[in-house]
Amino acid sequence: MPQVIDENKSENEYKKNQDLENYFANTIIPQLFIDGNLILKKFTPPAMRHFSLTDEDINRDIHDVKENFRFPTLIENIEEVIQTGEILEKEVQTTDGKWYQMNILPYRVFEENRNDGVIITFVDITKRIRAIGELEKLNSEYHTLIDALSHDIRQPLSAIVLLSDTLLNAYNKQNTPQFEKYIATLKASSNAMRDLLKDFIAVSEDQPELDGEPVRVNIENIAQDVIVSLKSEIFNKSISIAADFQTSEIIFSKNNLRSILYNLLRNSIKYKKAGEPLKINISTVKQDDYVVLQVKDNGIGIAEEHQEAIFHKSTRVSHNIEGTGMGLYIIKRMLENNGGSIKVESKPGKGSTFSVYFSVNKDKYCVL
Repeated sequence: MPQVIDENKSENEYKKNQDLENYFANTIIPQLFIDGNLILKKFTPPAMRHFSLTDEDINRDIHDVKENFRFPTLIENIEEVIQTGEILEKEVQTTDGKWYQMNILPYRVFEENRNDGVIITFVDITKRIRAIGELEKLNSEYHTLIDALSHDIRQPLSAIVLLSDTLLNAYNKQNTPQFEKYIATLKASSNAMRDLLKDFIAVSEDQPELDGEPVRVNIENIAQDVIVSLKSEIFNKSISIAADFQTSEIIFSKNNLRSILYNLLRNSIKYKKAGEPLKINISTVKQDDYVVLQVKDNGIGIAEEHQEAIFHKSTRVSHNIEGTGMGLYIIKRMLENNGGSIKVESKPGKGSTFSVYFSVNKDKYCVL
């Protein structure tokens, strides 16, 4: 019996193949067509470029070319879609670090009600993933900056409130010779708060740190500014401060460096031993891939069991001393956001040494 050829069906099949050929030839998206036997039947020119495919790879088993795609679970994902008929969408990273949005769609043979392979599309989302990472960093730095501002502004505000009460009491007692001294101290505290706000506003408007543009800063100069802002306490409590700066300039956020020094010095002052003059030593040294800033004191010290916890959020070793427990947590975040770190060495009654490590080798943060 002679074979009957359905010319209309053959023509339709030919047209479908031509449409598929045209589509694959002209799309700008990397795409693959793999049949039900896991044979690579077609791929688009972008797929050829992205995954180093050649015409010789057509009609090869996908197992033989899976290394080109560098997705460890690619074959498992294909088999899952063929079996379930469900579209699979996932973000995948290749072994060379690129990110793709991978969509695997079942190729349906409707006349036979079965899946006969898959069509896979890849959209390069490497830039988007990196942008999301940068946004996460910006968000972290933003919250760090807000935490630092709220923490640092507490001290000058407290001083202003205290001095206002003292002035009122002095006025009521007509202790007028003290007015000039109190007013000068009040003015210094006000100026410190104003400078802090000015730095914050400058960062908010220009956003040099948030845009990844650190500045050249001199640790010695920033330290002197911080010491001046604490001059009243240093004088009244007979505190002596010695400095040894073997390395002074780094590339870092000026506002963050100021906050780091301010918090470390304030902690030394707050945790001084009663009845004993407080001595603080500030030093810097170049050590391997870091500039190390050390703040050493002869204060009450920190017990070993608390030395890790003090860097956690809102942790306070002593509830008898005023504070929020945010200072060291903020410092740790600032440093870790920029490739640095902080550690403490301390013994109760023997004082504490805080070592701050500023990274030298990061592209954006280095010593000059």
